Amino acid sequence: MRDAQPSVDVIGDALRLACRAPSLHNSQPWLWAAVDKTLHLFVDKQRILYSADHMGREAVIGCGAMLDHFCVAMAADGWVPKVARLTDRGDPLHLASIEFPEIRLFPREHRRRRAAAISRRRTDRLPFAEPADWPTLEVQLRKSIAFDTVGFDVVPDHARPELAYASRLTESLRQYDSSYHAELYWWTGQFESIDGIPYSALVSASESERVGVGRRFPNPRTGDRCAGPGHDQAKVVVLSTLENDRTSILNCGEALSAVLLDATVAGMATCTLTHITELATSRDIVARLIGQEATPQVLIRVGVATRDDDAPATPRRPLEEFFTGRSPW
Repeated sequence: MRDAQPSVDVIGDALRLACRAPSLHNSQPWLWAAVDKTLHLFVDKQRILYSADHMGREAVIGCGAMLDHFCVAMAADGWVPKVARLTDRGDPLHLASIEFPEIRLFPREHRRRRAAAISRRRTDRLPFAEPADWPTLEVQLRKSIAFDTVGFDVVPDHARPELAYASRLTESLRQYDSSYHAELYWWTGQFESIDGIPYSALVSASESERVGVGRRFPNPRTGDRCAGPGHDQAKVVVLSTLENDRTSILNCGEALSAVLLDATVAGMATCTLTHITELATSRDIVARLIGQEATPQVLIRVGVATRDDDAPATPRRPLEEFFTGRSPW
């Protein structure tokens, strides 16, 4: 089916949907600009959380997740974007350029299901029940990753105590890091906003203990909402890269998006974990647990939700705050 280019309304709707992508503390560290018939993705340096993410690595992962979300949203409407990554060597904030071929395809059902999963996906910090038929689901999730630069491994169940130790070690090493705690406090549950992590998305202290591998947030909830298993029975997926260059890290964010969406399509609950990979000491433990020399970038808990209520949707910024420029669409 031949067409011209996607309309500005189609682009805007896809970007509004794509900004549901996960990011560190829901910081939403992306900027988009349209120049002629090309979209450009930048990392927003004003939204890099330098205490937790001093190299900006997690900001790039978040941008990669939104890039993949955007491509999924466009594909559901028949547009398959052509993405060129890190082509502007003179601008380290520029991550990708996106153009659209003048041929629009008939959207397929599986593309629509993945796009629909964007709105349903949540970061659920409560304990999970064990996913049914994990071997089959694991194969499906491995196939989600389209990049040779990104590895997919699963932490063995017997290694969960050591993974919990790595999580506690990260917290311990940051116990007296006042800038980290001030940053965490600012982005977490203090007031209603268009970004950050709202109070409704936090868990109680006892629920956090039952998960064992989650980031410790200030001002936790006082009451439990989950009557599920005594301890978290989720599988823990590790996405890693052989190199720490920006292309590999951007690819890792895109792979994170793909795994989260395919897990959501399969009916699974998910929770992204990055605090364990923010410090070298904990990263080394994770690498040893999965038997890889690669660098762990992000972990994902995958399981069956056991909460007594629906996971709340975290807020997002309006389109005009992260998308600028005029286009001929």
